[in-house]
Amino acid sequence: MASGILLIFGLGTTELLLIALVVLLLFGGRKIPELMKGLGKGVKSFKDGVDGVEDDRKSAGNNPPADKTEKKD
Repeated sequence: MASGILLIFGLGTTELLLIALVVLLLFGGRKIPELMKGLGKGVKSFKDGVDGVEDDRKSAGNNPPADKTEKKD
């Protein structure tokens, strides 16, 4: 999947190495693991949110909406 995404953007091995070198120079070797950890947590949170929305849609499809014309006393 990652190679397909890279092909869309036209990135080759040389470009990826150059990007990695720039990131290393900007952030240093000690900050990169922290950045990747934060990125991983963000991706996990996003996936959990997407799964939650899909679960809500599935459960909404199984339960028809309540009749809104009922009067409350």
